[in-house]
Amino acid sequence: MAPVVAAVEPFTLLKCLMPQDDGLGDDNGSTDVKPMKAHRRESDPAAALAGARHEFGEHGGVNMSIEASITFTVMEPDTMRRLFAGELGPERDDMYIYSRHFNPTVLALGRQIAVLEGTEAAYCTASGMSAISSVMMQLVGAGGHVVASHCLYGGTHALLSSFLPRTSGVNTTFVDTDDEAAVRAAVRPGETKVVYVETMSNPTLAVADIPMLARVAHEAGAKLVVDNTFTPLVVSPARLGADVVVHSVSKFISGGADIIAGAICGPASLVNSMMDLQDGALMLLGPTMNAKVASELAGRLPHLPLRMQEHSRRAGEFATRMRRLGLRVTYPGLPDHPHHDRLRTMGNPGYGAGGMLCVDMGTEARANRLMHHLQNTTQFGLMAVSLGYYETLMSCSGNSTSSEMAPDDRARAGISPGLIRVSVGYNGTLEQRWEQFEQALALVQQETPGAGAIMSCKAL
Repeated sequence: MAPVVAAVEPFTLLKCLMPQDDGLGDDNGSTDVKPMKAHRRESDPAAALAGARHEFGEHGGVNMSIEASITFTVMEPDTMRRLFAGELGPERDDMYIYSRHFNPTVLALGRQIAVLEGTEAAYCTASGMSAISSVMMQLVGAGGHVVASHCLYGGTHALLSSFLPRTSGVNTTFVDTDDEAAVRAAVRPGETKVVYVETMSNPTLAVADIPMLARVAHEAGAKLVVDNTFTPLVVSPARLGADVVVHSVSKFISGGADIIAGAICGPASLVNSMMDLQDGALMLLGPTMNAKVASELAGRLPHLPLRMQEHSRRAGEFATRMRRLGLRVTYPGLPDHPHHDRLRTMGNPGYGAGGMLCVDMGTEARANRLMHHLQNTTQFGLMAVSLGYYETLMSCSGNSTSSEMAPDDRARAGISPGLIRVSVGYNGTLEQRWEQFEQALALVQQETPGAGAIMSCKAL
């Protein structure tokens, strides 16, 4: 891969850290490892991305080359020893060992994701859950304690409530992370390793108070890990105090519903520790991103800002119109959303309130009837999980993406049986899609006696 000017070199790779070092140091990122300094950070993520290092192809092509090899040749026998000892590495010397360690194409995408999130480094993984799992295993360790939001993606909730307790003795206290007193009561100074939240909760769309949570976590000696899957560009958690940011890149960042991928963004020292040959979670668990996937994603990042703006614009317009119809709709861009002002304060100007909204139809049966007509009668969208696609995607969260949670846990999180999570796409015209929505809603009202009871001006 040809060298280029104006490179942002995010980390010194495979620098050996002390055993058991979580890579974040004792002062929220301060360690003896001194990575190369990044260029001045732009306040707008799109501007930062445009100013990032551009990787040209091997023969001068405008797109970077795909390094499909899994293993790499050295010219001298001693070079292999020096690579494994950490004396040589990809960033310093443009030298590689094996693609489970580092791959040039995947590494280039990691630089872009790091710039997007405003972190020193990023590592791209095979899925969002592999990113989350690896971070938690690295930072928490056996027998550790976690404080987490009681409303999380079902897979993450299962990881923290079932898998990690069984395999590692990790204990998680789930709380209302909007309640500072409850968070402070839950953290155990010296024992709590991580406070974990989603920027915008899945599926209820509560907006986390990231500065407050960072303050509470750091006072207790813990790290704040934030899942920013719902809100790339909309919010930059690391700039607000988060220590680590994770993504399911499969969603908005990819945008095509055709790639499974994840990312871990944070200090260079964290990535180095997670790639340690002896006890690094990424190195030893091996959730490696394929180089061809990395190349695909790198080509989609430049238009992510435009996509997020249109997702947000349409979601905001649909939510406003749904509210006028009397539907129980939740969208952080609506003025009466309890966290509307918080999002405006934390958010990056110009990207709106995101592309997700929720409609509560009261019962699962009514939710299913509406989704049926939205897909099969009027073609408004598709009944499918996931999000961030150019087509609108809809699912009843209680029986799908939050089904891993026990009924009592779903109730505490505010996930009602009739809650429809909607990822608003941008295909077709806005007026075309709105007409399709109105037609489907009218059919539900005709079919359901007393359907007017599902209409309320009260927000979720």
